[in-house]
Amino acid sequence: MSSEITGITRANEGIQGISWNILGQTYVPKSKTEHSFSWHATLPPGTFVPPHIHPDQDEYLYMLEGKLDFMLGNSESQATAGDLIRLGMGVPHGIFNKSEQTAKVLFWVSPTKRLFDLFWGLHNMKEQKPEDVVAMAAEFNIHFLPPPPGG
Repeated sequence: MSSEITGITRANEGIQGISWNILGQTYVPKSKTEHSFSWHATLPPGTFVPPHIHPDQDEYLYMLEGKLDFMLGNSESQATAGDLIRLGMGVPHGIFNKSEQTAKVLFWVSPTKRLFDLFWGLHNMKEQKPEDVVAMAAEFNIHFLPPPPGG
């Protein structure tokens, strides 16, 4: 069991100096225990996280800057700075930066499960091909959804 270490993770730093490039976005882990894992994400215009499901994690996003579009279950929505997005375990969701500005977001999941390890795996892929990302994510119990018909 890992316990939280009391201290401060500085604004432009990740724990242990870690920074990942995942699907054109920058993820910087801020804290990690078995109960919770948080990271700061920078999503440039045009980037997205394809629709997927976390069967055994709740996920949260706190919008720091910018605007994002969301697929939340069977509906679509937008969020801007100051908004909190709650994604319950098992609910399909996708995240899209359709704006012309970079979005900055604090993400966290509970419990951590193997998401930290998945991010390392994706970051270390020589080329993040969609089919390889989908296959690796499934090994870590994150399930990407097929594109909609005609999508």
